[in-house]
Amino acid sequence: MILMNYIDKVMISTMNELRDKIYQNAKDKGFWDKERNMGEALMLVVTELAEALEVHRASGQLKEFTEGQKLSLEKMSDETFAETFALMVKDSFHDEMADVLIRVLDLCGGYNIDIDWHVKMKMRYNATRARLHGKKY
Repeated sequence: MILMNYIDKVMISTMNELRDKIYQNAKDKGFWDKERNMGEALMLVVTELAEALEVHRASGQLKEFTEGQKLSLEKMSDETFAETFALMVKDSFHDEMADVLIRVLDLCGGYNIDIDWHVKMKMRYNATRARLHGKKY
């Protein structure tokens, strides 16, 4: 069961570990065979956000995924996973948000950005800022 082995290997404890797994998968699939165009890579992130917006605009709400549904997908054999995922999850708001993170972390992997450190430092900085960062909204 190749997919289940992949899922088991995706268990991570840091964003940098997830970044590395996402980047390696993208490399394996040929997305880093040549140098990436930064503008294009950033627009792919924006595109995923736009897709999330369109899903939300169409339904006006977020689809609920029960713990049972999640567990069922996680334990599913490779033979039935892709088809079931396509029917249950693909193109949902949640799926598009996952795509946003995957695109961002892939980019961080490609440029060896220590995203763990940068997020921690940004959170520390934001903690020092005024309520609403001094803005009205």
